[in-house]
Amino acid sequence: MNNTYEFFIAGRTRNKENILKICDMFDEYNISYYCFLKNEKSFESFGSQNQDIEEKQQEFEKLGLKSEVVLNIFNEDMEAEKKSKNLLLVLPAGKSGHIEAGVAYGLGKKCYAIGEYDATDSLYNIFEQIFLKAEDLRGFLKNYKK
Repeated sequence: MNNTYEFFIAGRTRNKENILKICDMFDEYNISYYCFLKNEKSFESFGSQNQDIEEKQQEFEKLGLKSEVVLNIFNEDMEAEKKSKNLLLVLPAGKSGHIEAGVAYGLGKKCYAIGEYDATDSLYNIFEQIFLKAEDLRGFLKNYKK
């Protein structure tokens, strides 16, 4: 399967501000990526446009697991993850972001993370590198070879 994206950016909706700053870095270096915050039309069309991210997330979390919105987002994310060469997990991240990292690792993709983690976990060794600061990621992206 040909890669459509260099990176799949995973994280937590409640960490939207930080994730979008990371996306800006990828844009700056013209590195292709899929980010659920920018690509999920299903989530954007869900709820009221006047809701803040927390209200929207709370309403989303009350949906049924097999609801059309949830299944559309799941399918969209999984397809994009399969079409990505690498994964970047933006910490702090929730269960979904961590599951996506595990899926990427299982698919043989290189996994990276940015941010501080709460505690050492042996499974964080799936990450090739954990960038503690945005400047560290910026240096990596500046030298990234497509």
